[in-house]
Amino acid sequence: MNDTSLSGKRRLLSALCHGSIFFSALLVSIGIPIAILFVSDDSVIRENAKEALNFHLNIWFYGAIYAVLTALLIGYLLLPLVPIFILLTWILPIIAIVKVIGDPDKAFRYPFIFRVL
Repeated sequence: MNDTSLSGKRRLLSALCHGSIFFSALLVSIGIPIAILFVSDDSVIRENAKEALNFHLNIWFYGAIYAVLTALLIGYLLLPLVPIFILLTWILPIIAIVKVIGDPDKAFRYPFIFRVL
């Protein structure tokens, strides 16, 4: 495979991994990076898929924590932070897509997340 097609493949699959969060909040959003992780043999694409999965897992984890805190009536104190959290769940994947399209040879790393994979 020549460099141009490899670069295009990296751009497309890496952007698809990070952009999958916009397709659905459930199985599709996490299924796309998992499928790409298992299918691709390119290390950069695999790193982007892992990073997208880590971001999804963090979003779900923080949402579950907030739900429990809200059930305990403590979460209502954190209500002013919810719009910031929602905004970050939209802005960070867009930044990731722009970065991987601009530099397909480097995997994007989300700031301030726990990396499980």
